[in-house]
Amino acid sequence: MFWKLFATDVKMLFRNKQALFWSFMFPVLFTFIFGFFFGKNTSVGTIALVNDSDTQIAQSLDETISKSDLFKVNKDIAEGDIKSEIKKSKISAGIIIPENFGSLDPTSPKEVKIIYDPGNAQANSVITGFVRTYLTQASFQVQGVKQVFSVTEEKTSDKALSYFDFVLAGILGLSLMNSSIIGIAVGMSKYREDKILKRITTTPLPSWIFITSEITSRLIINLLQIGITLSIGYFIFDANIYGNMFVILAVAITGAILFQLLGFVIASLSKTTDAAQGMATAITIPMMFLAGVFFPIDTLPKWLYSAVQYLPLAPLLRIIRNVMLEAGSPFDNPTNVIIVLSWIAVCLIFSIFKFRLSDE
Repeated sequence: MFWKLFATDVKMLFRNKQALFWSFMFPVLFTFIFGFFFGKNTSVGTIALVNDSDTQIAQSLDETISKSDLFKVNKDIAEGDIKSEIKKSKISAGIIIPENFGSLDPTSPKEVKIIYDPGNAQANSVITGFVRTYLTQASFQVQGVKQVFSVTEEKTSDKALSYFDFVLAGILGLSLMNSSIIGIAVGMSKYREDKILKRITTTPLPSWIFITSEITSRLIINLLQIGITLSIGYFIFDANIYGNMFVILAVAITGAILFQLLGFVIASLSKTTDAAQGMATAITIPMMFLAGVFFPIDTLPKWLYSAVQYLPLAPLLRIIRNVMLEAGSPFDNPTNVIIVLSWIAVCLIFSIFKFRLSDE
C-alpha cells in the first residue's frame, strides 16, 4: 500500500511542471545572484582612479590599487565626471591623487580625495580602509618611524571561508524550507478542497502511512535541490565545502523532513488553499530574515536573538554550516540537534492526530 501511494505521489509531483520548475528555479536564482556578488573573483565594484602626481608614492599607490582584486579600476574617467558616474551607478567611487602628492615639499598636497555614494556602505568601507591603510604605512616610511602597535590575528579555523560560503549554506536551508512548507501546505489544502482527503478517510489507510508517503516522495525533489544548489556554488563560484558530503546530505534531508511536517501542520489548520498559502508565507518570510540565512543571528538585539534562535531554520543552519564549512559533526552542539528533533517530534505528532480528526 505504501509503495503504490509513493509511486503515485512521485508521478503527480513530476507532472506538475510549473511547481517543479519553481522548486528548482528558486535556489538556482538565489545561488547565482549571491554567487555573482560574493563568489569567486568578485570585487566591491568599479572605481575611477585619477592620478595627477608623478611622485614615487603616488605611482606606488596607483599600482597597488590597480593590482588589487578588491576593485575594478577605470582610469579613463575625468575628475569632473566622477560624481555623475556614481549617480548613474556606473562606478562605486572615485579616487583622486592630486598633483605633487607624495612630494617632500611642505606646500605639496597631503590628502587623497575619495568620492563615494554614502548609500553604498560596503564599497565605502573597503575603499576608504584600503587607502587609509596604505597611506598610514607610507607616512611611517617617509618619517622613518617604526610601527609600535599592531594587531595579531588568531582565527578559530584555518579554513579559507568567504561570505558566499556562509550564505550558500543559508540558501540551501532556505530552499528546503520554502519548497517543503509551501509545497505540502498548499498541496494538502488542495487535496482537501478536491475532496481527496475525505475519500482517504473512508479507506483503511492510516494517516501516518499517508503522511510518510507524501514526505518520502517529496524528498526526491529535495535531493535534487540540494545537489543543484551545492553544485552551482562549488563548480561555478568556487564555494568552499569542507564537510563530508554524505553528512551534509543527511543533515539537509533531516531539515527537509522537518519543514514538510511543518507544512502538514499548516495544512491541518487551513481550510482553503488561500489560507494555507497565506499562513505558509507568514511563517517562511520571517524565518528567511531572522533565522540566519543571510547574516549571523547573533548580530540581532539580545531580546530578539533569545527568541529566534529556537526557530526551526536557525538550529538547522547552525548544524549545516558547522558540517559544511568546518567539517564538524552534527553533534558538536547537541542543543541544535535537540531543537531540530523536538520540532520534528511535535510536528509529526500534531500532524498525525490533527489530520485524522480534522479531515471532512
